[in-house]
Amino acid sequence: MATNSVPQLQELEVAALDNGITLPLTEVPRRNDFRWGWLLWLDRRLLGRWVVRGFVIFTAIAFLIPKEYESTTRLMPPESSSGSSLGSGLAMMAAMAGGHEGSLAGSLGGIAGDFLGKHDAGAVFTDMLRSRTVGDRMIARFDLRKVYHTRYWEDARKKLAENTVIVEDRKSGVVTITVTDRDPHRAAELAEAYVEELDRIAAEVNTSAAHRERMFIEERLKTVKHDLDVASQNFSEYSSKNATLDIKDQGKAMVEAAAILRGQLIAGQSELEGLHQIYTNNNVRVRALQARVDELQRQLKKVGGDESSADSTTPKSSQEFPSIRQLPLLGVRWADLYRQTKIQETVYELLTEQYERAKVEEAKETPVVKVLDMAVVPEKKSGPPRLLIIFLGTALVLIAMSGWVLAKAAWQEMDPTDSRKQLGEEVSAKCVIFWQKATLRLRVLRAKFRS
Repeated sequence: MATNSVPQLQELEVAALDNGITLPLTEVPRRNDFRWGWLLWLDRRLLGRWVVRGFVIFTAIAFLIPKEYESTTRLMPPESSSGSSLGSGLAMMAAMAGGHEGSLAGSLGGIAGDFLGKHDAGAVFTDMLRSRTVGDRMIARFDLRKVYHTRYWEDARKKLAENTVIVEDRKSGVVTITVTDRDPHRAAELAEAYVEELDRIAAEVNTSAAHRERMFIEERLKTVKHDLDVASQNFSEYSSKNATLDIKDQGKAMVEAAAILRGQLIAGQSELEGLHQIYTNNNVRVRALQARVDELQRQLKKVGGDESSADSTTPKSSQEFPSIRQLPLLGVRWADLYRQTKIQETVYELLTEQYERAKVEEAKETPVVKVLDMAVVPEKKSGPPRLLIIFLGTALVLIAMSGWVLAKAAWQEMDPTDSRKQLGEEVSAKCVIFWQKATLRLRVLRAKFRS
């Protein structure tokens, strides 16, 4: 029976191929183990044509997909600040307990970390790199909305996140940043920009004690600088208005000048009395000496002042400097303004010194991003995997067409009175009618549009 089935199968196969039809499942010799295989073998030319078509189509798709390049940079784990003595004690307890029970060591280590408020710096760096702030800065810096052909910032953020892979190694703490882009140079620039933005935002969001101290002193410096400027302005205006440079030195100089004038006046009066004994008042020498004595008296009065100027704190228009009687009154206000100016100067100097120290401490406590591997321009593409696309696409077409052949044969084998087959025929008929109506309407619309 087996020997007679092979010639019969070959005759059926030749007749089917000549007529271009597929044999129903009932006409194939009943070989229960390989009947589906025989169906596929009989339609091998159909399958072969679709495999070739699938190969061509997916080859075109694979080569039409633009190339992509990956650039990677690796960051060293940031140095954690030294803990307190209590933290050291807890850590020592955890280490000692580790020699006996690992679970107890882990619990003590976790308690120590939670108590001290420590965080995994690598995880913090990873979250900062994935933040919206860094993403927006990257988008604005490289105009990625134009590169990704998107209108909205949200779409650009999603596209950037899809093209960026940030991974932290739990054991070593090394953070790896991999950026994919169609331009190899831009891929390297994006990877480098991530490091720069991370360093920048780490300095901006630093919440250490030194940072808070520096911020406080900086605000305090602005207030003290304003107060110093106001005090200096008031002091200079008062000194300029009253011609008071230095009350102490100025008073000492004016007393010495008054003493000299008083001595010269006494000497001149004595000489004038002697000339009056010899000459008359119309004598040239007497008149000259009298004029000198009068001038010395006026100068002495101007320097010393009179009782009317004792209550006035403003020099007269004829006076270049305040008189000796006015200096005590002017000195009170002058000393007050001078003291305020010196106080503000001292406070400003001390705050400036503390501000510089706080900046140094802040720089020490700010986490510095250390690059282990710099991003370089990639030499080879990372995608797309063209061979894989061609192979999988062709295999998918082969599987789909094989399923179509088997499903068609199974459909033909079904009983016409089967409700499932009747439902399928009804649905397919409705779909055909709907497609014909849609095609007709489309043709009518085209005709109207052209007319």
